[in-house]
Amino acid sequence: MTDVLDRTGDPMTMTAEQARRFEETFGRLVANVEQVLLGKNQVIRLSFTALLSEGHLLLEDYPGTGKTSLARAIAQTVRGVSNRVQFTPDLLPGDITGVSVYDQRTGRFEFHRGPIFANIVLADEINRASPKTQSALLEVMEEGHVTVDGNSHPVGTPFMVIATQNPIEQAGTYRLPEAQLDRFLMKASIGYPDHLSTMRILEGSGAKAHETTVPSIISAETVTEMAADARTVHVDPSVYDYVSRLVDATRSATEVRLGASVRGALALVRAAKTLAAANGRHYVIPDDVKALSEPVLTHRLVLDPEAEFDGVTPSSVMAQVLIETAPPSDRHAV
Repeated sequence: MTDVLDRTGDPMTMTAEQARRFEETFGRLVANVEQVLLGKNQVIRLSFTALLSEGHLLLEDYPGTGKTSLARAIAQTVRGVSNRVQFTPDLLPGDITGVSVYDQRTGRFEFHRGPIFANIVLADEINRASPKTQSALLEVMEEGHVTVDGNSHPVGTPFMVIATQNPIEQAGTYRLPEAQLDRFLMKASIGYPDHLSTMRILEGSGAKAHETTVPSIISAETVTEMAADARTVHVDPSVYDYVSRLVDATRSATEVRLGASVRGALALVRAAKTLAAANGRHYVIPDDVKALSEPVLTHRLVLDPEAEFDGVTPSSVMAQVLIETAPPSDRHAV
């Protein structure tokens, strides 16, 4: 398959042929990264869904589960650049975005780019940096450019931040505010590999993690084209209604103090379009929405303190909402 997707037919709506090609390419991308992250097909699919939905991914996981390897392998797969930023309490916003430095020879200030200028940026332990530094990163995620001394510098496309949080060792960390969590398209977890995958990892332990590479499958430009194609997937009004009812249900749940935002509803539709195309369809079905409701919506829910004390989790609330909210009975393809 070439780097250029078939664009015949109506440019405003994805065709069945384009969906088939999208599925084929998506499967190759996932299989390529799975050479490095063994046994983690689901989180890899979610990562590429976030990338092709032009969103960002928050991983909450324990150390040593392969977060850096995931970011590096995705960047290599799409022939892009990856950078890793270790967040610490003394990290400054300029350490991420870059700074202007005075050049005595020219008598002018020159902008020195920070590590945010990459296709895939791994923000490791984002909750260890100060709120000011967190905000600098999240602003770039939202705007797609860095502004220094009144000058705007685009970070380019594709662009995805994979931020990580450690669920243990919370001393000295700064919790991400709900408004900032809302800027992540998805939240997921890699988790430990199963027994067979662990055996395969140990058998290949002679190679260091940073030396492991995967071949390029497509160009960064093709990622941008695929993201544009995903936006043209058809969504029936009944599916829009279903998403709206799901979001409303999270707001009215008795255990929830703050439900999913409109941004969350838009994110769910965007991701569902990409997932539909990844499954070879040029239209969204309710099952696409169901499959993505937890990774897209749960991190946007703020629970009532008493409910949290009783052991209620955002995932359990979302599971109940999905049970109580009936999907549309008619599934229109076009």
